[in-house]
Amino acid sequence: MKRIESTQNSLVKHWKKLVTTRKEREKTGEFLVEGFHLVEEALKNKDQIIQIIVREGVDLPLLWDIDNVMMVEVTPTVAKEIAETETSQGVFAHCKQKEISREDQLKWRKLLLVDAVQDPGNIGTMIRTADAAGIDAVILGKGCADAYNPKTLRSSQGSHFHIPVVRGELEDWIEDLQHNGVKVYGTALQDAIEYTEIKKTDGFALIVGNEGSGIHPQLLSQTDQNVIIPILGQAESLNVAVATGILLYQLVRS
Repeated sequence: MKRIESTQNSLVKHWKKLVTTRKEREKTGEFLVEGFHLVEEALKNKDQIIQIIVREGVDLPLLWDIDNVMMVEVTPTVAKEIAETETSQGVFAHCKQKEISREDQLKWRKLLLVDAVQDPGNIGTMIRTADAAGIDAVILGKGCADAYNPKTLRSSQGSHFHIPVVRGELEDWIEDLQHNGVKVYGTALQDAIEYTEIKKTDGFALIVGNEGSGIHPQLLSQTDQNVIIPILGQAESLNVAVATGILLYQLVRS
């Protein structure tokens, strides 16, 4: 097992950048997850793991399959340098973002498209919800929080290792999906039917947008149908991640 003791080590500096800067994650196609649960999920996709980092004195579960995985032991000082949480569990996985071929993308028939949702916690929760609902992929459009932000990764609870998450131009995605016979639903207050009225369809894409400003008008003009969740109490609106869960399950059931 390799051991690193200095925070000035070039690899430690790289890990730190992966935690703190979107630019580094996008440039390298790499990210860092922290904590036993997320590392365990990563181990189910060994091809994505570059190395597992363990703080000295931390014991890994005996059932973990770490054969052929590069292990790096670090001092408490180094572990603190790369930790994003206040009370770190002292275990991390340095991973590669999954590459998805165009051929695989053409097979997707159930998708979540996200427009300009800036809160990483909401993005992570929506990725987790899409995973739970059996959605094929999540597409993040312009203005969205980074899929590999540490807060996004924590909120998704490991779903990044189960469901493809890609960045893209939503206008282009909508055109391609409709061309392939996938019906596109938007969420809007005007010209919308109640979500319970959605008719059965072989494939669907749901677009959700920023809680403050909603979906961009250009995207709404491209949809096949817009839907609304009625507010039955006195709340002004639903949290975007909660609304996404309600709508995805309705669409899956339909």
